[in-house]
Amino acid sequence: MSTINFIAKKIAMPTLDEEKVKAWIVEVARRHDRRVGDLTYIFCDDEKILEVNIEFLQHNYYTDIITFDYSTKRRISGDMFISLDTVASNAELFGREYDEEFMRVVIHGVLHLCGINDKGEGEREIMEQHENDALALWKNDISKL
Repeated sequence: MSTINFIAKKIAMPTLDEEKVKAWIVEVARRHDRRVGDLTYIFCDDEKILEVNIEFLQHNYYTDIITFDYSTKRRISGDMFISLDTVASNAELFGREYDEEFMRVVIHGVLHLCGINDKGEGEREIMEQHENDALALWKNDISKL
C-alpha cells in the first residue's frame, strides 16, 4: 500500500486537488515501470530549503526541490522538499505560469525517484522531456485514465 502526503512547513499549503495529483503521480510512476510506496511532499520557503540543502547536501544555495530517495527496486519512496519561493521565482525567470512550474517541480521529484537524473551531460534535456510528457498527461486530465 502507498501513501502520498502533502505537508506545509511555515508556509501556506498550496491549493491542489490532492486526489488528482496522487493519481497523476501513480500513473507517471507506472509509465516508468515503478510502483508508488510512501511519498511525502514538504512545501517550504527558501529559508527552509537552504537549511536542508546545507545540512544534508553541504550545498550553500537555493533550489526548487530536494529529493531524498528511499526507493527499493521498483517501488519508489521518498521525501521531497519544495521551496514555493523558488518555484515562483523560476516561473517568472522561465516565463511560465506558476501552476505549470509548480506541477513540473512536483513531478520532477518523482522522476528522480524513477531513476532519471539531470546533472550529467545531456541528462537535463532527458529530464525536461520526461517532465513535459508528464505535464501533457496532467493537462489532458488525469481523471480520464
